[in-house]
Amino acid sequence: MPLALTYPGVYIEEIPSGVRTIVGVATSITAFIGRAKRGPDDEPVRIQSFAEFERKFGGLWVESTMSYAVYHFFLNGGTDALIVRVCNRTSATPATIKLPAGGEALILEAAGRGDWGNNLQAIIDYKTKDATDPKLFNLEIDEVDPVDPKKKNVIKKFLNISIDNKAERFITTVLEQESDLVRVQGNVPANRPDESQKDANNEPKPTPSQKDGKDGLALKDTDISKPDMEASKQGIWALEKADLFNLLCIPPLTFDGVDVGLDSTISSALKYCLNRRAILIMDPPSDWTDVAIAVTKADALNLSYKKNAAIFFPGLKMPDPQKENRLGEFVPCGAIAGIFARTDSQRGVWKAPAGIDATLTGVMELTVKMTDPENGLLNPIGVNCLRSFPVYGNVVWGSRTMEGADQLASEWKYIPVRRTALFIEESLYRGTKWVVFEPNDEPLWAQIRLNVGAFMHNLFRQGAFQGKTPRDAYLVKCDKDTTTQNDIDLGIVNILVGFAPLKPAEFVVIQIQQMAGQIQT
Repeated sequence: MPLALTYPGVYIEEIPSGVRTIVGVATSITAFIGRAKRGPDDEPVRIQSFAEFERKFGGLWVESTMSYAVYHFFLNGGTDALIVRVCNRTSATPATIKLPAGGEALILEAAGRGDWGNNLQAIIDYKTKDATDPKLFNLEIDEVDPVDPKKKNVIKKFLNISIDNKAERFITTVLEQESDLVRVQGNVPANRPDESQKDANNEPKPTPSQKDGKDGLALKDTDISKPDMEASKQGIWALEKADLFNLLCIPPLTFDGVDVGLDSTISSALKYCLNRRAILIMDPPSDWTDVAIAVTKADALNLSYKKNAAIFFPGLKMPDPQKENRLGEFVPCGAIAGIFARTDSQRGVWKAPAGIDATLTGVMELTVKMTDPENGLLNPIGVNCLRSFPVYGNVVWGSRTMEGADQLASEWKYIPVRRTALFIEESLYRGTKWVVFEPNDEPLWAQIRLNVGAFMHNLFRQGAFQGKTPRDAYLVKCDKDTTTQNDIDLGIVNILVGFAPLKPAEFVVIQIQQMAGQIQT
């Protein structure tokens, strides 16, 4: 109400409607964890194309299974990815550039481990805005072509930077915030770096790196999921720095058949996906070389939190751009994640990412070709099969979670049902935070029912639920029955949201009867 009614006349007052729109979250942001040629370590970097992956992480690399998974993701319809680059911390090192500074040295370190930093060089000059300031200088960082060192692929200039930590352009801060090539290692010396000497053509002679950058050895399980990494937000837990992801891919660590295995990395990833309301897309282990072995190994799996995971078999044979496009064998996780994203954009998260429309783009053939009876051995135990059919080509032919085995009789048997639930949970989690600290009484409950009901009704109109009417499709309940006086005293408001999920038509039964002739009556 107005603060005071003092004069005779008309007073206008705006009353809040109570409408707080709940927006559905993204459903197919895919996180990839693994080795890359370059880029920041243990930092989730969001990209929207493979060209962006090439710029920031060096593109395809024969030592990186993750780079190929990302390539397959965008090839099959993916549009949004989070990349977490992980290195072998005991053997990978960043390159350094040592710049003389009086009797000391300013040491610059490549912004990420790997031998890519060996191609960096630095040039110093004193042509600053204030030639009388002994702490100002200009820094140029070049990345030269490893094939032709005279060619500079990247040139970055940082003007009027200072060694004074109180200056507005202090070198450490400027490089941390503006450079994706170098950082300052250790303390800044008391004197600015010496100006680069000139060559016979009066051109500045750059200071090259120390050639001490190393890619290191192949990843180990402990480089991704060592328990003490959780506190420091490294490995899998680097994703704590990301706001949202929906799918997680951890490709095998190497191409030589020695993969992550179903050990601590997978166990940690399954638990983490449960906490983050995400789905882990699992690759078949390298020893699943035929259907019989896959059946035996799948029956022996003993994993927790399986409702947030799905496994696909077999692997893919695709052209390898790094090897003259000769066929190579690859794990399917990246391509499957791309199909998830493609299906979400075309049909919605409630549509199973499988069927004749779920074509595996770029796949020439599958590592194992199976028959319908062989498919029938794997599907009932929760292993999703990739099949090759005439006309349709190579397609995804299964949509079960790892709790999808018939004997488990789980309510989370199907991938689209689980993903729809996670989508609703995440959307409501983010869309109802305005409720916190509001007066816990009927006016609040009515607003909750209005806003959550509007969100659920919008999904119903899009065809996300079973049922001909909203009453059949979903319910939203928040009143004195869900929130008792004891709950109110404890500061709790309870909201009950239910929905009737769409389940895929996994088995199509056609009954055919031969007519014996029309019977006269």
